Amino acid sequence: MSDDRQLPEQGRSAQQHHGQSGYIPSASDTTVFTSIDSTELEIVAPAGLSSEVRAAVQALPRTSALLVMQRGPSVGARFLLDAERTIAGRSPDADIFLDDVTVSRKHAEFVREGDDFVVRDIGSLNGTYVNRNRIDAALLRPGDEVQIGKYRMTFHPSPARAAGGEPAAHPLP
Repeated sequence: MSDDRQLPEQGRSAQQHHGQSGYIPSASDTTVFTSIDSTELEIVAPAGLSSEVRAAVQALPRTSALLVMQRGPSVGARFLLDAERTIAGRSPDADIFLDDVTVSRKHAEFVREGDDFVVRDIGSLNGTYVNRNRIDAALLRPGDEVQIGKYRMTFHPSPARAAGGEPAAHPLP
């Protein structure tokens, strides 16, 4: 079943307008796409970590971790998880301030449990996701993607936690 109302009036032939077959599209039926404004593109970090971020992760104390923003307005931003509890949300008082309406004022918390970190949703409207699965709470593993609203961050714990000690000090060049 066709709906003639979807076609531009100037692009219809007299035959097609009256319901007869044999319609041949004209140039006026062509859709032309213009360039996309850069503000319409989603900002995404390049795959992998830069050498600077890798060095920062290597230098983390055993009980710390780093969240690296992969998607959202602050791509590349790094958030240090070094407290027992870190709150992420839209509130200016949040430890990790994520300024967007898709984020609740107090959206999620990152809690250190020994050498591990757990992320918990704390009553957000849009939910908290780990590796694209909605969670109430989840133990974070290296490289996990945490999504809070439209922000996506990857989790990078200190490599020293697996070794059970502090990272080795590297002399400066």
